[in-house]
Amino acid sequence: DADTPEMRPRAEALLEALEAEILRTAIATDKRRVDSRGPADIRNITCEVDWLPGTHGSALFTRGETQAIVSLTLGSQQDRMMIETAEGVRFERFLLNYAFPPYSVGETRPLRGPGRREVGHGTLARRALEPVLPAQKAYPYTLRIVSEITESNGSSSMATVCGGTLALMDGGVPISAPVAGIAMGLIKEGDELVVLSDILGDEDHLGDMDFKIAGTAEGITAIQMDNKLGSLPDAMMQQAFEQARQGRLHILKIMAQTIAASRETVKPNAPLNDVISISPSRVGALIGPGGKVIQEIQSTTGCRIEVDNEGNVRVTAPTRTARDAAVQAIQEVAGSLEVGAVYEGEVTGIKDFGAFVRIRGQEGLVHVSQWDTQRVENMAAAVKPGDKVRVKVLPPDKESFLAG
Repeated sequence: DADTPEMRPRAEALLEALEAEILRTAIATDKRRVDSRGPADIRNITCEVDWLPGTHGSALFTRGETQAIVSLTLGSQQDRMMIETAEGVRFERFLLNYAFPPYSVGETRPLRGPGRREVGHGTLARRALEPVLPAQKAYPYTLRIVSEITESNGSSSMATVCGGTLALMDGGVPISAPVAGIAMGLIKEGDELVVLSDILGDEDHLGDMDFKIAGTAEGITAIQMDNKLGSLPDAMMQQAFEQARQGRLHILKIMAQTIAASRETVKPNAPLNDVISISPSRVGALIGPGGKVIQEIQSTTGCRIEVDNEGNVRVTAPTRTARDAAVQAIQEVAGSLEVGAVYEGEVTGIKDFGAFVRIRGQEGLVHVSQWDTQRVENMAAAVKPGDKVRVKVLPPDKESFLAG
């Protein structure tokens, strides 16, 4: 009686052994898989982008009975994740969170923090996408991708890679090339050895290998392998890599039909990040005493401003108008003066030999001989402190400014 507590485990083991025998024999002998595909066939794939309203980028990637909803969030450098290790502290600008809720495989259990599976699959997907991201200096955003698996029948981490690529392109991230992923399997029965593309959950569980390969049309960005056979023949590995390449190209072609390249701009609701450079000697002027200057610019423009000792100023703005206002304010207080350019400045002091004028936090002298086309007998009568005047910046070997 299989319903007795003593017999139930044995009955389940016998049924699983029978299932494995039927599946493995059908693949090894007839080259016929559970869903009637051939060994190298890929399941039906559908893609959508701009799927979630309000996100900075989103995608829905479905391959057979495996589906991932992927969203992209763009942030500033202050949103980076700080990671403390034995070697010190480092910051990550690219974060990928992979969620595998129990309902995706028809189970019911408590929703708790990420487990070993979520951490491992998320790390694999992150490593697959990281090589194609733009350099931080050229694209000063912090990137966060969240992939939620709504249903799973094999290869959900590779669905995350494909959906992550689509979300990045939908969000306007200038990746160097699209990335797709595929899970390869293996069945070995006697002398028969069959390599499988895009394996199902049953083929993963009852097969001999789970070999995940992600990459672009030109090469591989990440791999992960689990196998039950130990060492594998070189010829089999070559076949697996080539079969995976063909499958990857097939998937990339379908993805390109949905979105072929990254959008030229970010979404209207995404923050705008810019990097401008100032002289390292002007960093203190931008910060101001106790941070007064930089805080005032942030409060008046609504932007977030970060500056480092090399003079790289990162501006994160909610709108283009706010960004332009912040950049103008930064240039006014800390921008470098260009020789030959004309600026509006404020008179800060009067002497018999000329007037001192402040431009962008820097003071220079307009000599009395350069103040007017006619001789000036009394500088105090010609101008007073607080007056706004237009001046031209002269080369260092001459007087600082020339009155305009």
